Order: sequence, then C-alpha cells, then structure tokens
Amino acid sequence: MFMLAFIPMQDLLVMAVPLLLSLVIHEYAHGRVALAFGDPTAKHNGRLTLNPLAHLDPIGTLALFLVGFGWARPVPVNPANLHPRRLGDIMVSLAGPLSNLALAVLSGVLLRVLLLAGDPEWPVYEPGKTMLLWTMAVNLILCIFNLIPLFPLDGHHILRESLPVHVRAGFMQWQVRYGQILLLALIFVPRLLNRPGPIQAVFRFVIEPATRLVLLLPGGAGP
Repeated sequence: MFMLAFIPMQDLLVMAVPLLLSLVIHEYAHGRVALAFGDPTAKHNGRLTLNPLAHLDPIGTLALFLVGFGWARPVPVNPANLHPRRLGDIMVSLAGPLSNLALAVLSGVLLRVLLLAGDPEWPVYEPGKTMLLWTMAVNLILCIFNLIPLFPLDGHHILRESLPVHVRAGFMQWQVRYGQILLLALIFVPRLLNRPGPIQAVFRFVIEPATRLVLLLPGGAGP
C-alpha cells in the first residue's frame, strides 16, 4: 500500500514511471490474488487493471515527489468472500510484496544483461542503468517495508491472520490505536534526528549487497 522513496530528486525524475508502475503492480497483485481466492470486489470496482489512473492516489502521488513518501489507493478486498478466508487473506496480503520482489529480481536481471551486452556509448545506456538500479532498489524497499507488521501495512494483515482467534481482537484494537503512529515515527523520527533509520538499514544490509551482486562490485559500493 505504502512506499518509501528517499531518492535524490534528479534520480526521482528518471524513476517516475518505474516508481508509479511498482505501486500499480503492487495493488494489481492484491486484486488478482483476491479474485483467485473468490473475491471479485476489486474486479467489480474496476481495479483489476494495470491502468495507473485506477490505482494512483492524487495526494499520495504528489507526496511521493515532494517528500519522498507516497501511496496508492488500496485495492478493496472483502475477506468474507475469500475461501479459505484466513489463508486467502494471508495470500492476498503477501501478493503485493511478492510482486515487488519479482520486479526487483527482473530489474536486476535486465540490468545485468544491459551491462554485459550494452554499449556505454548508447544514449539510453546510462539512463537505463540508473532506472534499473533504482527500480530494483525501490521494489526491495516496497517488499520489505510492506511486510512490517504495523497497521495498515500488509505485514499487519499477515500477522493478524496468523494469530490465534482469541487474541486477534485485542491485537486489532492495539494496532488501530497505535500502529499508524508507530509507523510514522519509524519513517520520520530518524530523518528529524538526522540519524540512520530502518530505510538506511535496508540499503546497507539488503540493497547494497544486491547491487554489488548485480554489478559484480567489491564490498562498499551502492546504487
């Protein structure tokens, strides 16, 4: 549902289409898996499409380019239509992050092909390299960030449906009351304190190693 894009503005402009496409595919994956488990709500609401206009939230899109934090319109899902309900809810929630993981892998493969077969003199070589690097990075962030078990992220739904029935109501009450506050603190407090936060940790321990692997670089390099 949400994404983070702490990216320099010059790269953000190059990444506009891939960034928005990643959000669209994330939401489309939720709707497609929901339909597979018996819930046609997204289809009936015109959301089972890759048309960006059906998924993008105007405020969330604007915020993405102004403050590096944005979101798409969540795909509507009726859990009562899912069969089996709990497994369906978990799989629908997993679908978004897994779609971003798939995009990250695809971007890494295409980048490797570009580096092996491309010509640095091509006009599209450097923009293509930058675009694929950031597409890989952004989708890894999307995948990991959305698995955080805080409301309203996908990880919250996965954890909720994995809990015993007798503790689920209390968990939901706590999440609705405090989940979004903790989530915003997780995002903005490190930035306000000018200290490394979870996003920087993702870059250090996930994205930088993935980039070194794709580029076949020694340790210490990043996108």
